[in-house]
Amino acid sequence: MAWAGPCCSMEKTMQPLKRPKTIHIHLLCVALALLLFLASPATSCKEEEKASLLGFLDGLSQNSRLTTSWQNDTNCCLWEGIICNINGAVMDISLASIGLEGHISPSLGNLTSLLRLNLSSNSLSGGLPPELLLSSSITVLDVSFNKLSGEFHELQSTPESGMKVINISSNLFTGYFPSTTLGGMKNLAALNMSNNSFTGELPSMLCVEKSFFMVLDLSYNQFHGRIPTELGNCSGLRVLKVGHNQLNGTLPAELFNVTSLEHLSFPNNHLQGTLDNVGKLSNLVILDLGWNGLNGKIPNSIGQLKRLEELHLDNNNMSGELPSALSNCSNLTTIILKDNNFQGELKRVNFSTLSNLRFLDCRSNKFTGTIPESLYSCSNLIALRLSFNNLHGQFSSGINNLSSLRFLGLSHNNFTNITSALQILSKSRTLALLLIGGNFKHETMPDYDTFYGFENLQGLAINECSLYGHLPNWLAKLKNLRGLLLDNNKLSGPIPTWINILNLLFYLDISNNNLTGDIPTELMEMATLKSAHSDPIILKFPIYLKPFLQYRTTSGFPKMLNLGNNEFTGVIPPQIGQLQALLTLNLSFNNFRGEIPQSIGNLTNLQVLDLSYNNLTGTIPSSLERLHFLSKFNISSNDLEGPVPTGGQFSTFPDSSFFGNPKLCSPTLMHHCNSAEAASVSIISTEQYIDKAILAVAFGMFFGVGVLYDQMVLSRYIYFG
Repeated sequence: MAWAGPCCSMEKTMQPLKRPKTIHIHLLCVALALLLFLASPATSCKEEEKASLLGFLDGLSQNSRLTTSWQNDTNCCLWEGIICNINGAVMDISLASIGLEGHISPSLGNLTSLLRLNLSSNSLSGGLPPELLLSSSITVLDVSFNKLSGEFHELQSTPESGMKVINISSNLFTGYFPSTTLGGMKNLAALNMSNNSFTGELPSMLCVEKSFFMVLDLSYNQFHGRIPTELGNCSGLRVLKVGHNQLNGTLPAELFNVTSLEHLSFPNNHLQGTLDNVGKLSNLVILDLGWNGLNGKIPNSIGQLKRLEELHLDNNNMSGELPSALSNCSNLTTIILKDNNFQGELKRVNFSTLSNLRFLDCRSNKFTGTIPESLYSCSNLIALRLSFNNLHGQFSSGINNLSSLRFLGLSHNNFTNITSALQILSKSRTLALLLIGGNFKHETMPDYDTFYGFENLQGLAINECSLYGHLPNWLAKLKNLRGLLLDNNKLSGPIPTWINILNLLFYLDISNNNLTGDIPTELMEMATLKSAHSDPIILKFPIYLKPFLQYRTTSGFPKMLNLGNNEFTGVIPPQIGQLQALLTLNLSFNNFRGEIPQSIGNLTNLQVLDLSYNNLTGTIPSSLERLHFLSKFNISSNDLEGPVPTGGQFSTFPDSSFFGNPKLCSPTLMHHCNSAEAASVSIISTEQYIDKAILAVAFGMFFGVGVLYDQMVLSRYIYFG
């Protein structure tokens, strides 16, 4: 009660105030004093409580910071993470995210007044003591995000169990679902077992006699079989998440009777059937059934889901036209329908009623017609992808009303008039990634004497359009550009010398064009490719490559140059050795002559090198043996000679990497080397190698292998730089 004095003295200084104010001050003093009294231990903690805590400490590694902090005071109620009640009994242990290692001691089960135990986000290993699950006092148990393992053996929980919340997610648990143990917990309201390796079938009786059971998350496990119809008895269930398992069959009709459901999530399973009954779930906020085998149409009853915010039906076999009733779901922020067989015109949906829409992904369907004007009223739209459909027409200036738009993917449709399209789109101040390849067939790449726009554009893809013209000078104005794809066009002329002005560019693909001339030395001055130790460049877009790989950092955006399949001539510039950050390099199918530069050995991060189908001569530099990360190598169809190196990665490359060079020799090629010839070639090569370097980049992981155009997945949490 030591704080009551100062509080009351404050009241005395306010004597001139009216009486009611004085009463309020008195009440504040009393409340504050009571709060501080209750928050402080009236007595030292009990010895048995202290012993149980020290038993837990003994199971931890000795470098735990608790070893010091818990031994500085004899009163365990003052220890870090410990809260006691007024009787000195431990009622709360909160030790999340403090780097704990070791095992969880069963001694914690002796704390008979313990209500909450939170050991999440540490590095604890071993099993979960059954004493904790069987505790009659614990109401909240959270050991998520650790390294706990083992199986849950069936235990008979006591009727007086007060357990309400169990979170054991993101561990290494295995075995079958402990139905007997968890089913006997009559007060259980929330259970999260996600991101483990549990097997078997889903529990069918978990909701029996649990009218307050609200949350069940079993996602990211190995459950199989059908969804039990008994889940329809979970009358109070609000969250049901069982995605990323191996479930099959249909969504049982009984499940649609759980009208309390707010979050229904079964993505990445093998479910089939239709959504005819979905309109019954009038409280749904999130519906995620992507990556299954669902068929049929989106029913008109979808319009009854007035609270719906997220709709994920991607990668199914659904078809038909979009129901106009979708316009009634005015709270929608996310619509993901990609990779289905939907058809008809998008204008059936009145998007002007969806003012909260942020993400719309209808990629890879069969939509026809034009982009509906009503879509341009969605001023909160961040990401729009309509690629790989049958849309046509010209871009409307209304697209500039999308003042929040950062990602736009319209590739592989039938849009026309690229000149108008670029003039309209360049006015966007928010657009960061623009993918419009596969349109504007056989038109001419526009160029402008003066150009302003695309202020924040980081990635631009105008590929596979069969465009004529040159590399346009307006590209030099895009100071934030990091990735540029102009491959598979009919562009001609040289690489412009302004290329090194693009200080942030690290991904360049201009392959499969008609470009000519030498490689300019300016291309060897690209800052982001010169330093292998520079700060990583992150394009903050989730990128999916087939089938399921997702990249969120630079691993999905390799630093590379692809100049393949053009008409370039001259020698490979010796300065190529400066580009030490390169991961992939492609100079194939050109008319390069001369030797492979010795300095290519400086590109020690290189993973892909393709110099095939040129007119290169001389020997294979021994410096290539230093490329320890090289996994793909091709120098076929040149005029190289001498022995093939045997060190480094060369023993892993197939003979096809060297075909078409009849003067090359190795034990596995048709032309075998004799010792005198090998020695002679070695001397000649030492004299002839000059410090040259290769410039190139193989078309790879991010935009490449035919999926670049827009293998963008609109995750519900997309960050844009």
